[in-house]
Amino acid sequence: MADHEGRRAPLPGDLDVDVAIVGAGYTGLWTAYYLISADPSLRVAVLEKHFAGYGASGRNGGWCSALLPTSLPTLARRHGIAAAVAFQAAMNDTVDEVGRVCAREGIDCDYHKGGTVVVARTPVQLARAASEVASAAPFGSDLSLLSAAEASARLGATSVLGGTFTPHCAAIHPGKLVRGLAALVARLGVTIYESTPVVALRPGAAVTPFGTVRAGVVVRATEGYTPSLAGLRRAVAPIYSLMVATPPLPAAVWDEIGLRDRETFSDFRHLIIYGQRTADGRLAFGGRGAPYHFGSAVRPSFDRSPSVFSLLRSTLGALFPVLGRSAEIDFSWGGPLGVTRDWTASVGLDRPSGLAWAGGYVGDGVATSNLAGRTLADLILGVSSPLVSLPWVDHRSPRWEPEPLRWLGINLSLRAMTAADESEARSGRPSRRAALFDRVKEGPLVHAFRRGRAPS
Repeated sequence: MADHEGRRAPLPGDLDVDVAIVGAGYTGLWTAYYLISADPSLRVAVLEKHFAGYGASGRNGGWCSALLPTSLPTLARRHGIAAAVAFQAAMNDTVDEVGRVCAREGIDCDYHKGGTVVVARTPVQLARAASEVASAAPFGSDLSLLSAAEASARLGATSVLGGTFTPHCAAIHPGKLVRGLAALVARLGVTIYESTPVVALRPGAAVTPFGTVRAGVVVRATEGYTPSLAGLRRAVAPIYSLMVATPPLPAAVWDEIGLRDRETFSDFRHLIIYGQRTADGRLAFGGRGAPYHFGSAVRPSFDRSPSVFSLLRSTLGALFPVLGRSAEIDFSWGGPLGVTRDWTASVGLDRPSGLAWAGGYVGDGVATSNLAGRTLADLILGVSSPLVSLPWVDHRSPRWEPEPLRWLGINLSLRAMTAADESEARSGRPSRRAALFDRVKEGPLVHAFRRGRAPS
């Protein structure tokens, strides 16, 4: 039930349910959907501090991609080639699963599977593109290397020398998807309590200012907002990604930019950029660059950074001169995503305590959260499916360093990636600084800005 401002009612007091889910973003809502679909008799409650889709689920870049925050070679070193291949295959299928559910349940989120093109605009970037394709080849990847003509035919950016393409990505409208999911699970019998902050989790209970929800299983689905929970300050680092969107562009402009199949796009610079052609003809474009805030702080004021918005605007103009030196912008926004200490997403259930979790998507959460929701449902219901054997299940990431080391390390990493791009543009040679940070990725200066994982 929604109140007069359009929000659903908050928790009215103590409550007993079978499953309590903390967070009404993609992870929490997909988990609720698959649980209630499998067993309509379950009592499932979702607790949300603000409103469904308030966080990254409602304001991301709209990439429903098969990207994983951990590379396939790294997964293979940790778990073996077969496990890495199975994980990637599950992610490829997950992109299609999101589309299947949206079609079956009538969720109109502008889903269109046009793939992803990543262009190389310098010789150094072209070498990185070739290296990425070669690294993915042993795992049966569908990632292909594009010539300059092939890449330019998909994305009409300046100075394109080549690139890569994968078919495993769909462009979506993130707000439409999360609102549609919330309405769907509510129709199926799940109760969503909005304006209900959870202040602590303990075995069998989620504690709020309005009462305690007791449950056989409590699911933490809080991603970048996890540090606000008692005892979890160092579990995840909230890193901000910001976006802008143009007005609807005329057909003549799109003829020059391309993206005729609504491909999502990026390039091979170190500091991530990402974009898509929306269903209503806008160019939505984003990137990292905003600072990490001391103490893993998350505040609404951090969603906006005039300097980052200005940089995004000028980057758009440099990529697509048809937009002019200062591209016209209709909207600008941002928000935090969740980065674990070892750059590894995970999902799991500690059966003795009844505490479950999923997250650490590093910006690739639109599709990954669906896989997480299906996996959590199987774990909770005791279903022995192939999903519960994937290598991210029950993974435990180490905690981030205490402050000020965390603040210094992440923000130095941001500066290093910016400097690496500038150095490569000047010298035409791979940046030693970037290579150093790749080597120490699992050391004390883990960075959340390495190229290769466009946020979703």
